[in-house]
Amino acid sequence: MKYRPSSEPSPLPYSPFKSCTVPRPIGWLSSVSAAGIENIAPYSQWQNLTFDPPMVMFSANQYPDGRRKDTVLNAEETGWFVWNMATYDLREAVNLSAMALPPEESEFDRLSVTREYADNACIPMVKESPVKFECRYLGTHRLKGNSPVGSIDIVFAQVETIHIDDRIITADGKLDIAAIKPIARLGYFDYAVVKDTFEMRVPGADADARFGLEGRAASR
Repeated sequence: MKYRPSSEPSPLPYSPFKSCTVPRPIGWLSSVSAAGIENIAPYSQWQNLTFDPPMVMFSANQYPDGRRKDTVLNAEETGWFVWNMATYDLREAVNLSAMALPPEESEFDRLSVTREYADNACIPMVKESPVKFECRYLGTHRLKGNSPVGSIDIVFAQVETIHIDDRIITADGKLDIAAIKPIARLGYFDYAVVKDTFEMRVPGADADARFGLEGRAASR
């Protein structure tokens, strides 16, 4: 089977595109508007960009009526947002925060999580999340789609402060991913949870790993 998505409808009853690019880390992003309304929402198009300095990005599709997402507007207005790691224990709160609410309502008011506030700006964070990034907004790149909902804002930011719960740090100074159980987005309404990990070392790359260069030898 093959098809051209720009000119042909999917031959399957459900579009396979998002189920091919998996698993995708979840950008569970909290922010605040210029009017002080606190917001949190999950984005499945989220990723790190580089490590020196650490930079991240997320892309947000517009609503069908052309409105832009609150997280994007809040980041542009205030200059900050926070990434909260989405875990299996927090899955229900992550899912509930995906509701489309009016801008004057806060998703936090509907979640059973504890708010704590970032150091660099008065941005709410999820205390129960084991890892948080305080992200300073750098810029937005807009790409026009074939429809209003297909158009996206790609937001770039620099990570200024990283919060890690000491309880999920192993004796040798690594994050205990199996204990954290981060969740990831698949296609359709499906998710995955990371419970098992395995190690493969690129020959000659042991020293690089301490500086976030694990894949350098493989990418040459």
